[in-house]
Amino acid sequence: MRSKIFDDAELGRLRREAIPSSNESAMAGDAAPHSTDQHPHVEAALDLPVVVDSNDDEIVSHELEKMRSILEEAILETRSTPIENRPRLPRIPLSKRNRAVVRALNPMLVTYLEASRDLCETDSILFGAALAVCRIIGAKLPMAGRATTQSSAIPAWRKRIEDRIAKARALIGRLTSFRSGNNRPRIMRTVRMAFAGTNISLSQPDITQKLTERIDDLKQKIAAWGKRIRRFTDRSRRFNQNRLFQSDQKRLYKSLERPKVCGAGQGPDQADIIAFWRGLWSEPVNHSEGPWMEVVASQGASVTPMDPITVTPEDVAEAVRRAPNWKSPGLDGLHHYWLKGFIVCHAVLARQFQEALDQKSLPSLFTTGITHLVPKDQDTTDPSKYRPHHVSTHHI
Repeated sequence: MRSKIFDDAELGRLRREAIPSSNESAMAGDAAPHSTDQHPHVEAALDLPVVVDSNDDEIVSHELEKMRSILEEAILETRSTPIENRPRLPRIPLSKRNRAVVRALNPMLVTYLEASRDLCETDSILFGAALAVCRIIGAKLPMAGRATTQSSAIPAWRKRIEDRIAKARALIGRLTSFRSGNNRPRIMRTVRMAFAGTNISLSQPDITQKLTERIDDLKQKIAAWGKRIRRFTDRSRRFNQNRLFQSDQKRLYKSLERPKVCGAGQGPDQADIIAFWRGLWSEPVNHSEGPWMEVVASQGASVTPMDPITVTPEDVAEAVRRAPNWKSPGLDGLHHYWLKGFIVCHAVLARQFQEALDQKSLPSLFTTGITHLVPKDQDTTDPSKYRPHHVSTHHI
């Protein structure tokens, strides 16, 4: 529907085939997309009770009251919690049930949003609503605060193969030790296990040859597993490069040109980092400009000023529509998914962004980000040898 692949008649036919129903409900189904496009806010309010799954279970009035109390509690809790102590919101599945819960909460947010005084308060209300949805659907909320430890970059398949290789090497070591005449109980137990299920006895005369064959067999398995790791790694790298080529060619070419620098060395002292960046950003500098500045100023005087900007709810909706659902959020921890789902916030955000634009002032929440320093070369103790990578800024 979003890509306009089918016309209305074809969509209606598909609907009737997918959901056998009377003509009246089929016609109502045909009419639904048009009303949604024209009146997104009305759709949220009129769609209750909402169909949750194929069994025609509905969010009935007593469930709505329970949701309302969970929402109120979550918004109050978020208001009284410092931003750094907010729980991290999980990525929730894009299921019919979850969409229905978000839609059901939409009209409940109107009262809170109408009373919102600024962008920070709106953000707090939306975070509380997101928290309420997670609690209603039973999503697991990670611990409060931001994640500090990176998850292991080694994929599970590689760990499994490397475990097999480690066990095979340990077995080779014990078989070799037994072949050299070591008859200690632990060695004997391992050798018996290695030949379990075969008719080979440790006392038969050709046991040395059988041991050699078993050791060679294990060595070949290790070589095959090693090749498999290399093959899988190459395939994974190709896949990631192809995907990056589609989404961000510039980053792909940079990654191909720039040698990988290991950041495992000792990092610089925090005081040195602060002193280095303060010298660049915080200390005023007096520049002596030449006559070229006057030329630029005279050229600029003839430029027509741009028209004043008016932020509309449609602008907010469009900005949010194009944003990835689960992109790393700003300091507030609110993903784009929630800005898309809670459509009643678009009008409030448009008004408050307009006010911020007119007053030439934004809250610090919208101008503060998290910068990761990435080492440019092997000298990891020098603050000037790092590239700032600004990964976490605000949404719109």
